[in-house]
Amino acid sequence: MQRIIITLDGYSSCGKSTLARQLANELNYVFIDSGAMYRAITLYFLRQHVDRNSAKAIHEALGEITLDFRYNPHNCQSDIFLNDENAEALIRDMLVSENVSEVAALKEVREFAVAQQQKMGEKKGLVMDGRDIGTTVFPQAELKIFVTADPAVRVARRFKELFERNPNITIEEVKRNLEMRDYIDSNREFSPLRKADDAVILDNTNLTKEEQLTIALEWAREKQSN
Repeated sequence: MQRIIITLDGYSSCGKSTLARQLANELNYVFIDSGAMYRAITLYFLRQHVDRNSAKAIHEALGEITLDFRYNPHNCQSDIFLNDENAEALIRDMLVSENVSEVAALKEVREFAVAQQQKMGEKKGLVMDGRDIGTTVFPQAELKIFVTADPAVRVARRFKELFERNPNITIEEVKRNLEMRDYIDSNREFSPLRKADDAVILDNTNLTKEEQLTIALEWAREKQSN
């Protein structure tokens, strides 16, 4: 079977990363979490107090950032490293979540991340999730999946994830954060979130992780055999 590129786009907390990891494991493909890349950049910007209104400051900051994914045997997945520091847990902080959409909307940031992502996909055999992977990063991908779910379900999923790390978080905070990110992601000037014309829709509102994986695997194997 031929090696292909699989993209998964969609709104926050639709389970894109979970499905992408499962697909990559089943197909023995490389998994790249593009959202983690933007979160790591955001973490750096917050730490260094980068002026997002200054093209010079943004350019200089990006020149100081090195991102790579390294396999973690403890959780059997690839963790993102920011300048040789494992940032996987740090980038899930609520402060990063509140700022990542605005940082990711910056033209310079997107160009920086997209260039790295495209280089990662040169050999194919890759699964990548994000907001603009099927439309901007890999418009020629063999399989494009647009993942969606009911907003209330997405809020509940995100709340459960965050509550484990921060018991003081409220579901209202999570709802506001997701609504804000949806708006910014869909209305940003550069590479806004949208479904690619040739993408297939996977609504996982009422699907288990196993059920959505079965569906996505069928689509992937059909493309591999073509």
